[in-house]
Amino acid sequence: MAVWYRAADFLLSRLDAETAHGLTIRALKNGLAPRDRAPDPSSLAMTVWGRTLPNPIGLAAGFDKNAEVPDAMLGLGFGLVEIGSVTPKPQEGNPRPRLFRLGEDRGVINRMGFNGEGLEAARARLSARPRQGFVGVNVGANKDSTNRKADYVACAAALAPHADYLVCNVSSPNTPGLRSLQGRLQLADLLKQVQDAIAAKKVPLLVKIAPDATDADLDDIVAVCRDLRIDGIIVGNTTLERPSSLQSARRSETGGLSGAPLMALSTEVLGKAARRVERQFPLVGTGGIGSGADAYAKIRAGASLVQLYSMLVYEGPSLVRRIKDELAALLARDRFASVADAVGADLR
Repeated sequence: MAVWYRAADFLLSRLDAETAHGLTIRALKNGLAPRDRAPDPSSLAMTVWGRTLPNPIGLAAGFDKNAEVPDAMLGLGFGLVEIGSVTPKPQEGNPRPRLFRLGEDRGVINRMGFNGEGLEAARARLSARPRQGFVGVNVGANKDSTNRKADYVACAAALAPHADYLVCNVSSPNTPGLRSLQGRLQLADLLKQVQDAIAAKKVPLLVKIAPDATDADLDDIVAVCRDLRIDGIIVGNTTLERPSSLQSARRSETGGLSGAPLMALSTEVLGKAARRVERQFPLVGTGGIGSGADAYAKIRAGASLVQLYSMLVYEGPSLVRRIKDELAALLARDRFASVADAVGADLR
């Protein structure tokens, strides 16, 4: 790791977490990001939704809420980048402080509340960038909305022309009542409305669900997605659970927990979803990935793609290359010629 990055990381770690994140975005916008120039091993190439990606490692939504730095993040070596969550209107989100590092646990708690600059700002930036790489758009609803389904429809219709895939985020724990949209009837109605809205500019449509989903919840969610032929499910968002193993003094903060403490739970729920999906469409595994072994565990549990965010806080940008190298080595060790060959290996 470059000396300059170690110095920057030292300084950022001593700032409020949200202030540090804002400075990171500013640095990326000004071209101060390292680039991963090494070619990816051919075993990491993954074909989904008719596109071949150089690797299955993605940046999860939440890092780049306003579509400010998707290309800088692709330059770090990610195979895909997801921006958002984008809401129709700008909103401040919940009061600060609302983002907390759990250093002893390598975790993060956030209660951001869909803060962001809104649909028009995201659309302007996405429409101005060259179409390169694989960039998804995660959409949500305003906190004060009187018709949340209409919010998803508005964002999806406006941003579909600029997205390689769309995600309906119905799993944030920080917008009151949002997770109720995961219910069978509510979810079916929402996704059908969004499908109809993007019919003229069809892009892959995914839904992002909570890792706190029960078996009954998964039955309903997967049934809806199969009936409507949705293109994928992201498992999962942050959790409201607090494992007894947490050591940090911040462990009782309100909000969603992510990072290393989420790895086991999110992977277990991913496997349960995969059994129900029966390879009818791809799954994206997120939650706690901090190594190639973590990414491999998600893939073996049924994920075709994986995403990370929180562990960048602790590992920095070199984490992306390290995960790719470790994952390629694990595939070779187990004699898998490609990521696709390993998807769902633990379910067979």
